[in-house]
Amino acid sequence: MERLLIIGCGDVARRALPRLAPRYRLYALVRSTDVAQAAEFAALGVTTILGDLDRPATLQRLAGLADLVLHFAPPPERGNLDTRTRHLIAALQRGKILPRRLIYISTSGVYGDCGGAWVSETRRTSPHTSRARRRIDAECQLRRWGKRGGPVVSILRAPGIYAAERLPVDRIRRGDPVLRSEDDVFTNHIHADDLARCALAALRHGGPNRVYHASDDSVLPGLKMADWFDAVAAAYALPRPRRISRAEAATQLAPLTLSFMSESRRLDNTRIKQELRVRLDYPDVTVGLARIRAAREDT
Repeated sequence: MERLLIIGCGDVARRALPRLAPRYRLYALVRSTDVAQAAEFAALGVTTILGDLDRPATLQRLAGLADLVLHFAPPPERGNLDTRTRHLIAALQRGKILPRRLIYISTSGVYGDCGGAWVSETRRTSPHTSRARRRIDAECQLRRWGKRGGPVVSILRAPGIYAAERLPVDRIRRGDPVLRSEDDVFTNHIHADDLARCALAALRHGGPNRVYHASDDSVLPGLKMADWFDAVAAAYALPRPRRISRAEAATQLAPLTLSFMSESRRLDNTRIKQELRVRLDYPDVTVGLARIRAAREDT
């Protein structure tokens, strides 16, 4: 049985575990000896390895451990470089046997603002934030490693990830405004379950140094950010957010929120369907939110 190492055991990784457990011998890098977390992983057949990507000396056990790697860990919170990915590569390279395949979840933010244009994976990156520049640094490090004889590296660029626990309900309840239509931006989404499904598909079918847009079909009719908030509000029987101009938003919203409202693009997801053979369980946010609402009503 092949050995698979998970780096970054957050929500998406946990959603992937039930599908991975029957196929692989699983290992997960964790930063703490949390008893509840260890019990959760043990129940799924996962062996935990204590280590911290910010502390390279703690990563020695990763050398030669895995045939496959799912790299879901985010970069550091500051700077333009992803030192965590650099430390991970250094640790894995020390092994006599290198991983054969590595899947990395990046972000569609690497493209910056595209003025609402359709974007394919061949478009040049143009990051507008340090957050996106760190992701590009991680991608470049991994792809260079792959070209130098390392693993087959496949990259999933994901947009806004949502699930029942990952919706802007608190923001809507606070009454935070959104942009009026003429100032609004196109936005892209993927349900967390489908992102996990894309990662598993990339393990089987991902091409070397190949990038894939892990995005749903919501953008096909042209979903804008205010439409997204309206849909979430409707799912929770909340009032729709009020619309304001971009000039008004600059005085009323936090800089981080404004940064997301300053980038408009529509992701072409043809590759995940044709090359990775992914069939989305949540093809658009209408389906996703309807199921979330039905689950809430059932409980």
